Amino acid sequence: MHRSTSSLTAVLLTAACSSGYGGKTPGERQLEALRRQQAISANGEQQPVTEGPQELYVAAGCFWGVELAFARVPGVVATEVGYVGGHTPNPTYRDISRGDTMHAETVKVTYDPELVSLETLFNVFFDVHDPTTKNRQGNDVGTQYRSAIFYRSEAMRAAAHAAIEREQMRLGGKVATTLEKIDGAFTPAEDYHQAYLAKGGQSAAKGEEAPIRCYG
Repeated sequence: MHRSTSSLTAVLLTAACSSGYGGKTPGERQLEALRRQQAISANGEQQPVTEGPQELYVAAGCFWGVELAFARVPGVVATEVGYVGGHTPNPTYRDISRGDTMHAETVKVTYDPELVSLETLFNVFFDVHDPTTKNRQGNDVGTQYRSAIFYRSEAMRAAAHAAIEREQMRLGGKVATTLEKIDGAFTPAEDYHQAYLAKGGQSAAKGEEAPIRCYG
């Protein structure tokens, strides 16, 4: 199933988040997820064998809305926003906002692989932002807003690479998402950034489908 870039952009969660998360009915999202999973099974791709809670690190623009989208996914145990991928030790939001530290606004997703598949999480990742724009989401421009999947293990690198390749095929080779090894630490963002939209009144309940508004 292929989506045009224009139709994809129309349903993205950008910095302004005017269109809301997903833009699809629950049935449509479930059907698309099923088709993707069937395609993965048909290709015979081997996924990481894991035990206990696992971690996924993704960057997809402004981390407020991305964090809330993942927090709503059944099987996600916890979410935390922070900074990954740069060269400045213990960066602050002010540091990374300059755009020269190479850190990305990142969401750390802790999930139970027995309750939610990594493929489902990658689908959420690609659906909540525009992976075809380099260093930009909506009006937010800079390396801190890049589309990226970060990895620590070879198993995660291989799974993320396969997910990016699938999205490349769906979008005709236009995906700008980078695959980056975490060489340093994940630095948690300041407290006021954590669960920012939920604290502003938007529901983080599992399975919640109300549109996400980035500024509460």
